[in-house]
Amino acid sequence: MDPFQQMSDWKRNMDHFFGEQFWDQFEGILKPTIPQINLYQTDNEILCIANIPGLTDLEKIDIYVDYATLELRGAIDIGQSRGTVVKEEILQGVFERTISLPFPVRSDRIKATYNHGLLYIQLHRFISSSGGKSKVSVELLEE
Repeated sequence: MDPFQQMSDWKRNMDHFFGEQFWDQFEGILKPTIPQINLYQTDNEILCIANIPGLTDLEKIDIYVDYATLELRGAIDIGQSRGTVVKEEILQGVFERTISLPFPVRSDRIKATYNHGLLYIQLHRFISSSGGKSKVSVELLEE
């Protein structure tokens, strides 16, 4: 029997037993997410460092910020096309990564720089201009 057919049958049986979304829990283990990131937080800033080797055209990376979410889109291409792959540990290809931030950030104070294969994104905490808590008035409903 074809081993790939056995694998397909095994996966189909697992899907049937555990449900279609069973494999989603293992996505980061079976297929690591790219780009790899480190996230650092201070009281009022967040620094995101993304590993994006081989980036030669900065226009090919898109960075979006929405309240407490950072989104990265682009492609990693190390540019090697000669020979047969014997071992491949440097992940490459098109990516779209959404990162939840520990607090809301300002969309008008974002700085992104690229150096030696690392993308540095500096974000600043959004502090409400309302000056703190607001009193909520209570309205009496008549029966």
